[in-house]
Amino acid sequence: MSQAQNPNATLSVAILSGKGGVGKTNLALNLSYALFRAGHRVLLMDFDVGLANVDVLLGLSPEKNLQDLFRPDVTAEEVMLAVEPGGFDFLPAASGVPELLEMDDDMREVLFEKLNTVFGNYDYLMLDLGAGISQTILSVAAMSQMRVLVVTPEPTSLTDSYAVIKVLNTQYGITDFHIIVNQVEGVADTQATFKRLSTACNHFLGFEPVLIGGVRSDPALPAAVRRQIPLLRHAPRCPAAQDIVNGAVKLHRVRQQRRESSISAPVLGKIPAIRK
Repeated sequence: MSQAQNPNATLSVAILSGKGGVGKTNLALNLSYALFRAGHRVLLMDFDVGLANVDVLLGLSPEKNLQDLFRPDVTAEEVMLAVEPGGFDFLPAASGVPELLEMDDDMREVLFEKLNTVFGNYDYLMLDLGAGISQTILSVAAMSQMRVLVVTPEPTSLTDSYAVIKVLNTQYGITDFHIIVNQVEGVADTQATFKRLSTACNHFLGFEPVLIGGVRSDPALPAAVRRQIPLLRHAPRCPAAQDIVNGAVKLHRVRQQRRESSISAPVLGKIPAIRK
């Protein structure tokens, strides 16, 4: 598949956060699982190249990972693993590998040139990015068609999430952000947290993000982590699972709205130049 083609209107979704410990990877996994259970083909890509752990949440032991794709004899298909037969696949990363942590533009271009051959086989490319504002995280977030920030009601999470939005806006001109508020007590908690972030963005940056929704704190989640299976398979009717399904429905609506423009655009855009 060339970079200018996207016949299946694959939607690339970068899932990121300002700080660690907000439940980003669990949400990336379970949103992917919810979309797959709804009949969509999903590729979940672990791009948290500092602390990759999607494989741990799934109880998998990959033989290869993204680092192997820099070898000319390794293809993307050889690195991918099937999470569920019929269209839910996984691309593992590697933790603490300096050449992945410090990728320059040329290395990213080599990597995504290989990956572009498989991206178009899916309805969704879900990218679990690392926390913070490293250049690798920011550039991949900018290349993606959609950015979902996971925040919590904690002040530090809000402050760091605003920093991510601000840097992506000032460096790449991006104004399109979606928000999931995790670990909330209920709707009021979700709305209050989102309002604080949205007000700051509107006041200082001149635009507002879009709220996807909140995900309630739920004891079923740590139980699913211990069992190394997705929450939606462990306890599909628990409150957090219901909230995640609602979030997946909203992601699908975005894909439907953008379907025509997605066909004419690549799954991941070119590595953007930083604005001066």
